[in-house]
Amino acid sequence: MSVARLKKLSLVGRAAQKTETLEALQELGCMHVLPLAPPPAEPEKISERGARDAYKALRFLTDVPEPRRQIQRDPDFDMEHFVKDVLDLMQRSRDMTDRRDFLAHRISQVRPWGDLDFPPNDVLAGNRLWFYQLPMKHKNALEQLTLPWAILEQDHRFIYAVLISPDEPTDDILPVARTHTGSLPIHELEAQLEEAEVAIEALEAERVAQTRYLTLMRRNLSAAESAAELAHATQKVRDEEAMFALQGWVPEDRIEAVLGMAHVRDAAVLIEEPGPDDSPPTLLEQPEKRSAAVDLALFYQVPGYKDWDPSVIVAASFAFFFAMIVADAGYGAVILLGLLLFWKRMDGTVGQRSWRLYGLIISGATILYGVLVGSYFGVAPPDGSILAKVKILDLNNFGAMMMVSIVVGVLHLVLANALAARAAWGQRKAIANLGWIAALIGGFVLWLSYMKGDNPTPGAVILGAGVLGILLYSSERQIKKPTDWVWRLIDGIQALAGAMGAFGDVLSYMRLFALGLASASLAITFNDLAVSVMHALKGPGILFALLILIIGHILNFALAMMSGVVHGLRLNYIEFFKWGLPDEGIVFRPFARKEVQE
Repeated sequence: MSVARLKKLSLVGRAAQKTETLEALQELGCMHVLPLAPPPAEPEKISERGARDAYKALRFLTDVPEPRRQIQRDPDFDMEHFVKDVLDLMQRSRDMTDRRDFLAHRISQVRPWGDLDFPPNDVLAGNRLWFYQLPMKHKNALEQLTLPWAILEQDHRFIYAVLISPDEPTDDILPVARTHTGSLPIHELEAQLEEAEVAIEALEAERVAQTRYLTLMRRNLSAAESAAELAHATQKVRDEEAMFALQGWVPEDRIEAVLGMAHVRDAAVLIEEPGPDDSPPTLLEQPEKRSAAVDLALFYQVPGYKDWDPSVIVAASFAFFFAMIVADAGYGAVILLGLLLFWKRMDGTVGQRSWRLYGLIISGATILYGVLVGSYFGVAPPDGSILAKVKILDLNNFGAMMMVSIVVGVLHLVLANALAARAAWGQRKAIANLGWIAALIGGFVLWLSYMKGDNPTPGAVILGAGVLGILLYSSERQIKKPTDWVWRLIDGIQALAGAMGAFGDVLSYMRLFALGLASASLAITFNDLAVSVMHALKGPGILFALLILIIGHILNFALAMMSGVVHGLRLNYIEFFKWGLPDEGIVFRPFARKEVQE
C-alpha cells in the first residue's frame, strides 16, 4: 500500500466533441479534475458533486411510514423529471405547513379579543385599531393615554385593550409592544385554517402515492449521481470559441488509457510531472479488502502527496490500543459474538466485508490481551489453571504497566519519525526526524539508567546526538548570505522547543494503562458488589445480584467501548500523525460513473 504517483494531464479538443469526451473520461474514472473556469457568479447555478436533489427527494418519500406497493418496471420512468416533481411537492407541503402554523398562531393571538369584525376605514374616519395585551400591573398606564382606548376583555393576568389612532402609536406609548392581529376576524381565520388542513391532507396523499416509485428511484440513483458528477466536471472545463480545455491529475498507470481515449477523439494531450508549486491530491493504492484500514486512516486527515500511506499502521495500532484499553477477554468475546450475529448482514459489499474482517481482528486482539492480563469479565483465573499460566501481565502492578505504556509510546513515535524520514529522504528534515528518533530513544534509555542506578552515559550520548541532529537539520532555509546560518541555527533552536511536546506525547500513552485499569477495576467492583448482595439477602439476593452483574457490566462495557474508540483513535490522529504526517493533503476524487445501487 502506498500513495499513487500522479501526473498532471491537460487535454484540448474540439467543442463539438466536448460532451462525448467528458463522458468517455467519466467512463474511465481515473482523473481528478482541476478547475480551469471560474464558478458561476450565481450560487444556485453551481453544480455540486453527488445527486443531492435525488437523495433529498428519496429521504422525503422514505419518511412515509406506510409506502404504497412498489412498481418494479416502468419504461416511461424519468428519474430527473420525477425528482423535480417530488421536490416541488416537498416545497408545496412546506409552504402549506408554514401557512397552517401561521394561521394557528394568529388565531391564538386574536382569540383573547373575541371574534371581531373590523369596520371599514371610512367608518372610523381614517382611524385604525391597535391592540395591546397589557399585564394587570400596568393597568394605570391606560389612564395616562391621550388617545381613545377601550378594554375588550381581561382576566387575572392581562388586560386586552384597543387604541384608536390614524397612525401607529409610538413604541413607548405603553410598557408592552402592540400585538399584531391582522385585519381578519377569527371565523375567517379558522376557515382559512381548515382549508390549509385539507390542502395538507391532499398533499400528503400525493406524497404517499409517489412512494410506489421508491424502488425505481433507488435503482436509478447511480444514474442521477453520474449525471450530477458530469455536470460538476463540465463547469470546470474552459471553453474558448471552437475549443475546450480540461486539466486534472491522473495516476501514472492510467495515462495510456487516457491517451487512447484522446487519440480516438482527436484531442491534444500534455503530460507534466508535479511541479514544486503544485499540490497533487492523495490517492492511496490498496486492495479493496483493506478499505476499512483506509477509511480509518482518512477519517481524520488525508496524508500529503509526498507523504506515506498510514493505513496499515493506523489499523494495527488502533486494534492494539483498543485491546489495551478494554483489557478484558470476556468483553472481547462479547464483541466477537455481536460480530458473528451480524456476519451475514455485512456481506453485501467489499467495504462491508473489509470492516467485518477488521472487527474480527479487533475482537481477537481484545481477547488475546485480556488473556495476557488474566481478566474475564473482571474475574481472574484460578491459580494453577492453564489460563493463570498464560497470564504474563498484572494490571495491579502499576510500575510494570506504566513501563509497558511508555515503551509503547516511545516505539509508536519512533515509528512515526522513521516513516516520515523515509518519505523525506534526501532532504534536511529527514535527518531531523532521525534526530528525534535518537532523542526519544536516548531519553528513554537515560530514564531507565536513573531508575536502575546504571551508568547514564549511553543514554546521554544518544540523546545528545539526537539534539544535535535536530538543531542542525530542522531548517530548510537556503544559505544565500552569512546571516542565513544564524537564522538556520535559530530555526533549529525553535525546533528543539518541541522537546517538551515530545515528552508530553510519550506520557499521553499512559492513558492505555489508566483506562485499562479503570475498566478492570469497575468489572471487579460490580462482581464484588453482586456477591455481597447475594450473601446479604438470602433468596431474593440472587435476583438482585444478577441485576447488578447485568446492568453493571453493560455500563462498563459501554464505557470501555467508548474509551477504546475515542482514545485509541486519538493516539493515532493526534500524537502519531503529529510526528509522522505533519502535512495535510487533498483527497483524490475521481471523475467517474457510479456503480448501480440495488
